Amino acid sequence: MTHWRRWMAGLMLGLGLLLGGPLAMLAGPQVELEGNWASSDRSSAGLAPSPATTQEAVIQVYAARAFGWRGAFATHTWLAVKPPGAHRYRVLQVTGWRRPTVSVRTGVPDRAWYGSLPALIADYRGAQAAAMIPAIEAAVERYPFRDRYRIWPGPNSNTFVAWVIRQVPGLDVALPATAVGKDYLASGWAARSPSDTGYQLSLNGLLGVTLAAVEGVEVNLLGLTLGVDVARPALKLPGIGRLGVAQPVMSNVAAEG
Repeated sequence: MTHWRRWMAGLMLGLGLLLGGPLAMLAGPQVELEGNWASSDRSSAGLAPSPATTQEAVIQVYAARAFGWRGAFATHTWLAVKPPGAHRYRVLQVTGWRRPTVSVRTGVPDRAWYGSLPALIADYRGAQAAAMIPAIEAAVERYPFRDRYRIWPGPNSNTFVAWVIRQVPGLDVALPATAVGKDYLASGWAARSPSDTGYQLSLNGLLGVTLAAVEGVEVNLLGLTLGVDVARPALKLPGIGRLGVAQPVMSNVAAEG
């Protein structure tokens, strides 16, 4: 009986760690359960430089809470690129409601994701961005899951962004802990972390671990992330994300400016 009680206590603790954050998010204002996607806010968040006045190349990566109940668990991530001299951005992302799943369109790069304002997580500009844009577009064409989409554990929109980031030298981006699917690897069970500052092991996006200077220590359990960032002290909890020092935007803007 004692062993049974310990097993049950461990199971309840594990479920609490995995589901406590998402349940808290469902109870808070960050997740809108009754919204209509067709009428949800899709306006610009004002985070991208205007292409009308910015001649240099720009690469940005965004994350926003997923629509509806999914937002309690995960964020949706995407990339936006503007070659030098271009007057429009191209938004690169994966969506699950149309075929093919990979979407490459001109448009507003920093739109709210159906009611959820995006956060800027990477910002590259100038000569470095101009050199990386062709590699990004080539990587998009090689994405191995172009006609396959699965919300959990992947491949999904976050799998796509993480895969593209790993393919492009110099595009070193740490995705949010809430980017469920980022740990679903295209092949094998080991890879460099998206920030290119460490390594990760993953079993089909369901069980894994990441050790990296930027990501810190992340444990993936059933697609949800628990972790700790020592360099920028913070806990990473399922559904909630970071609790502690905010992760800085990965950027070369200050260096080139």
